[in-house]
Formats: sequence, C-alpha cells, structure tokens
Amino acid sequence: MRYTFQEFLTEYPTDEACLDRIMSMKFGNNQVCPGCGSETKFHRITKRRAYACQHCGHHIYPCVGTPFEKSRTPLQKWFFAMYLLTASKNGVSAKELERQLGVTYKTAWRMAHELRKLMANADDHNPLSGHVEVDETYVGGRRRGSRGRGADGKTVVFGMAERGGIVRAAPVPNVKRKTLLPVITRNVQRGSIVSTDELKSYASLRKVGYRHGAVNHSAEEWSYYDYRLGAWHHTNTIEGYWSQLKRSIRGTHVHVSQKHLWKYVSEFSYRYNMRKADTATVFRSLVSTLRLPHLAEN
Repeated sequence: MRYTFQEFLTEYPTDEACLDRIMSMKFGNNQVCPGCGSETKFHRITKRRAYACQHCGHHIYPCVGTPFEKSRTPLQKWFFAMYLLTASKNGVSAKELERQLGVTYKTAWRMAHELRKLMANADDHNPLSGHVEVDETYVGGRRRGSRGRGADGKTVVFGMAERGGIVRAAPVPNVKRKTLLPVITRNVQRGSIVSTDELKSYASLRKVGYRHGAVNHSAEEWSYYDYRLGAWHHTNTIEGYWSQLKRSIRGTHVHVSQKHLWKYVSEFSYRYNMRKADTATVFRSLVSTLRLPHLAEN
C-alpha cells in the first residue's frame, strides 16, 4: 500500500497532531506522573511542546530525546521530511528538502542528518544468520593509477548481507583481519554459512566457528557450488547493495564526506531492509522509533 501525501496530511494535519503522536508513543495511555506519582491525564500546554499533570501541574516534554528536542522547526515539517525520506527509493538531498519544506539549506541539511541517525536507530539490530555474504567496498575519492584494493581519498565500507534478509554495513578504518573479524563475530551468528571473496582477512573464519567459502575474483571466479555445505558461494547480493548505494550517492548527493558517510550508509541500509514493506509501514516504523533514545553524533 502506497502512503500518499493526502494520507499524510490526514494523519498529521498540524504540529499538535505530531506532538500528540510522540506523547502517546513515549508515555502510552496509562500515564503516571513522575512528579506526584499518581495516575493522571496530561493536558497540552498552549504554545509549548509540553504537557501538564492535571493533579500537580508537573510538566512533561515528549520531544526530549528526539531529533526535535532543540529545534524550532515546526513538527509537521519534521514529519513531512520523514515522509519524503521513506517514500523515496534513492534518498532525498538537503537541497530538495530545502525546496519541499520551505526552510533554509542549513536547516534542511541538519534535519536530513538527524533523520538518518533516526533510521540507524530504527533498523533491525538482530544478529544475521543462515547464509551471509561479507564484502568490503570503497566510497568517495578518486582512483588514480592505484593498484590493488583501495585508493587515496576513499573510505572503506564493510557490509554483511543475509540472503533473503537484511544487510548491515558501516565504514571501517581498514580491511585488516583485526578490524573485520570482530565486526563479523559481533553481527553474524556462529555456525552460519559465510561467503566472501579471496581477501586474506577472511581466511580464519572457519577457525572462529563459521562455515566459510571464498570465491576468487582475481581469477575471474564469481561463484561455485560447495557440495560439503550444499550451498552456492558468491557475493552477488552484497555487491548488488553496493551498486545501489553508490548509484544513490552519485545521483542524489553527488558527494558525501567521510565524517558523515556512516549516516548515509545507515539510511540506505534501513531502506534496503524495509524493501518488502509498503511505504505506509516504512514511514510509520520510522515514526515509532521516536520513542527510543536518539543516537548521538559519531
């Protein structure tokens, strides 16, 4: 089901409707006042993003711990920005948010980055299992006469894709074994089948409890069938994700800095992991994350 702009306006016609939604998610219907300790009803305070206890007048600020906590931008514009980011397949640039929301570029840029951190919060954090493809890629910079892996000015992005499931990716400082192996063991269940390329950093995966197979891309080997495991080894799934990520960055954002790359990767991972859901579910899932503590800047 496609979540249309008209449906968005019906659900969130005003700032007050957005604030009520945050309040209900964070505090529910059975509300206990932290000031007097009694069950109560909170009444909204006019011209403030706050509610007051009907018994003792204690104030609650539901936007605390959300991207909107210190923002004077109307809540409906924040919610509309969430709608735009979830409805788009390839993301939305800050310049486009500036045009759509009628805010300054500086405000639009900050909103986009705060919502990407919200997407990182909203994403699936369960361990990967089954058959997982592991690979690394290089984003940014420009390769000029370099040989082998990497190039000056490029950032390493490391990813793990569960076949038929979710992907998890983030920038890493390098592709050394001591860097990559702990990331895999934290995110992939032991005993899973893991397919990689021939990078030597993956050579010890069997020793730490994985059923590992590697394709040799340098010898133009792209896949092979492992009769011992009864599975095909290839990295086509994660490489497809890399292609989509790079196309989206080039087409929508043109360039992203190394400092903020993790947020763009989180955004595309969230959208990829929600690929089977309709746009209404993707948007509402992101809104529901407002009840969680907001991520701090990396």
